[in-house]
Amino acid sequence: MTHIAPAAARTLTLQFADNHLLQMLLGDHDRHLARVEQALGVRVSCRGNRVAIAGERGPVEAAAATFTALWQRLERGEGVGAAEVDAALRLSEPETDPRLPLSDLPAIRTRRGAVGPRSSGQAVYMEALSRAEMVFGVGPAGTGKTYLAVAQAVAMLQAGRVDRIVLSRPAVEAGERLGFLPGDMKDKVDPYLRPLYDALHDMLPADQVLKRLASGEIEVAPLAFMRGRTLAHAFVILDEAQNTSPVQMKMFLTRMGEGTRMVITGDLTQIDLAPGQRSGLADALETLEGLAGIAVVRFGARDVVRHPLVGRIVEAYDQRAAARREHERDARPRGANDGTSA
Repeated sequence: MTHIAPAAARTLTLQFADNHLLQMLLGDHDRHLARVEQALGVRVSCRGNRVAIAGERGPVEAAAATFTALWQRLERGEGVGAAEVDAALRLSEPETDPRLPLSDLPAIRTRRGAVGPRSSGQAVYMEALSRAEMVFGVGPAGTGKTYLAVAQAVAMLQAGRVDRIVLSRPAVEAGERLGFLPGDMKDKVDPYLRPLYDALHDMLPADQVLKRLASGEIEVAPLAFMRGRTLAHAFVILDEAQNTSPVQMKMFLTRMGEGTRMVITGDLTQIDLAPGQRSGLADALETLEGLAGIAVVRFGARDVVRHPLVGRIVEAYDQRAAARREHERDARPRGANDGTSA
């Protein structure tokens, strides 16, 4: 692929050498082309092996970056579908400031293939997972916090950099009712750990998951089972951490042993604790953020990689919460709780 110098500040033409790949780039009935036009507000036309992009400079450059990233996928023999187009768009949005060129984004390499970022927040998170001993991933559902942590854990296990993977969640919703559910302890807690199993099965063949679970190389357990243990040479993930208490969180964090990596994920807008009970995740962030060896990555609505509507739903809730806080601040009596005197 070659770039042809723009005829004007708002027009850019890309030239592609392989017409077969170009058709895959544009999609059936040019649906990928239309998606880029809709998302960025540009006009895209194709004549022969050239794609012309017209519009404001920022969106034009973002569209060019999107097509270039997708073309590179096709040249590597990888597929391009709606999800890949949306990912490339998120990573090239004019409003974002990615720290790396799209061609240099990090990837987590497992034996089932490379897992790449689908948003700028995911790129930052993946860098943190590769370098920090303890990572907090905080943000709304659908941002890939748990999925990418499991991918990094599997990659490190397969590379021999850790001896085992430990995945944990608090079973807050069950409470005392857990004892009345049918079956043994595994039957009772497995429903709360299902998302972790799902992520594992995306990274490893089913027979390997079962074999490694049986051998103890992979352990999936509720948070209560962590007490009294020291976890060495392991990759440990605590999911749904917003539903821990401060005491539980401290207990979990202090399980860290030699050669261990820890990832703590959660969403502070989805706390299921009893009213008035403080979240251990919020408490840990206030206490630990800024300490050497600890990375904190915060995701936003623009990092949601599920259905596009999910991102809009998250954003709507965030806006309402912000408006409510603003209203409460305005309604507060002058001088109350703000350090001033009446």
